[in-house]
Amino acid sequence: MTQPSSARMDMSNRAGGLGIELLNQFNYKVWRTCIESYLVGEDLWDVVDGNDITSPEAEATANDEIRSSDAVKKWKRLNAKAEFALKRSISHSLFDHIIGCKSAHEIWKALDKLLNKGNEPPESQLAEPTLTQERQEEKRPSTLKVTKDLV
Repeated sequence: MTQPSSARMDMSNRAGGLGIELLNQFNYKVWRTCIESYLVGEDLWDVVDGNDITSPEAEATANDEIRSSDAVKKWKRLNAKAEFALKRSISHSLFDHIIGCKSAHEIWKALDKLLNKGNEPPESQLAEPTLTQERQEEKRPSTLKVTKDLV
């Protein structure tokens, strides 16, 4: 039995096996939320968001060689899975922007830099307000003062 053409067309805009719409220039915010949930659910988020971006190879000492070898294999496997999920979830028109990235974290940052047009602050700004943001808040008139003046 063949699928109706509308179903085939719908599937062509979906990430293979992930069930989310392919990332394009217009759906970054929705794509980011969906792919982040997928990566967290697959235990791949740490290699993407920067918590575990360094391969353990550089940190190994002679005494740690056997354990390090296993850690390196694990990191490479997780990074490759995360890279694959990210690459399979973006449109072909965006692929050239990430082709030179060497890790899932680099892909994530490249896509954020390219497509996050003020929709969401970068992750580094979510934790603490910047000095500029604090100064802007100080310059805003107080809501209480405005309400008081109106009465």
